[in-house]
Amino acid sequence: MKTTIRLIVLVAGTLISQLGMAQAPAGAPSGATGVCNDGSYSTAATKKGACRGHKGVKDWYGDAAATPAKTPAAAAAPTTAAAPPPAPAAKTSANTATPAPGGGAGQVWLNTASNVYHCQGTKWYGKTKAGAYMTEAEAKAKGAHADHGKACN
Repeated sequence: MKTTIRLIVLVAGTLISQLGMAQAPAGAPSGATGVCNDGSYSTAATKKGACRGHKGVKDWYGDAAATPAKTPAAAAAPTTAAAPPPAPAAKTSANTATPAPGGGAGQVWLNTASNVYHCQGTKWYGKTKAGAYMTEAEAKAKGAHADHGKACN
């Protein structure tokens, strides 16, 4: 008898929780899981951080399973998000202790984001986020200028 009552309460609770969940409006894009306070839609898998930069989440349409849980099992669950593409070999982080592969005698490192070139042996040689090795003449031909106006010799 107790088992039957517990089962009825469980089923009723599940149905009531499903009725209370918000549904995406008819005008929402396919796969939308929420709407941000600025009116844009989010397709994020979880509510946490879904509308970062869009003034927060106004309504969340994603299912309850998509909200972040505080259990270790949820942290181990696989995600369906695609991994970012690998960076090209010439790109490195400024925090990296070693320069990007390549370079050498007669080569400068052109920071393609700032159009500044760095000489071999200087702090940023091969270490900016985006760049390429080339001769100093090639860098100047592309309109680049030397770091702090110090040309390489």
